[in-house]
Amino acid sequence: MRNTTLCYIEKDESYLMLHRIKKVNDENKDKWIGVGGKLEEGESPEECVLREVKEETGLTLKKYAYRGFITFVSDQWGTEYMHLFTATEYEGEIKECNEGNLEWVPKSQIEQLNLWEGDKIFFRLLDECDRFFSLKLCYNEDKLIYHEIYKY
Repeated sequence: MRNTTLCYIEKDESYLMLHRIKKVNDENKDKWIGVGGKLEEGESPEECVLREVKEETGLTLKKYAYRGFITFVSDQWGTEYMHLFTATEYEGEIKECNEGNLEWVPKSQIEQLNLWEGDKIFFRLLDECDRFFSLKLCYNEDKLIYHEIYKY
């Protein structure tokens, strides 16, 4: 079981997306995702997202929000608990990422990318919900077979 963070940084109706093409044995290989990573021992989700965004992008978040909690269940990768954030203000310049290519993608074009099926659900929730939500996604052989949404 893993505890992770994921952040979608917003600018001009676009999200900063990471095209995962550089890591070996990457469960997200060739997928487009946000930036984030695993919580370290004793680290809060907020501390983790700030650290991971800085490590992967070079940016320092100045205004961000904890938007949702995602439970991923996979027959191939086990269970992951992911803390989902969005950010609207940051400082710094984007640097090269060793996990993939960073690119600003207009929100209207996100669904055309190679995404996990469940990611499409939480993009919709990010757009529709002003409040916190929880989402359970169950995968079998990388195919979404079940999901449940909890809005608060």
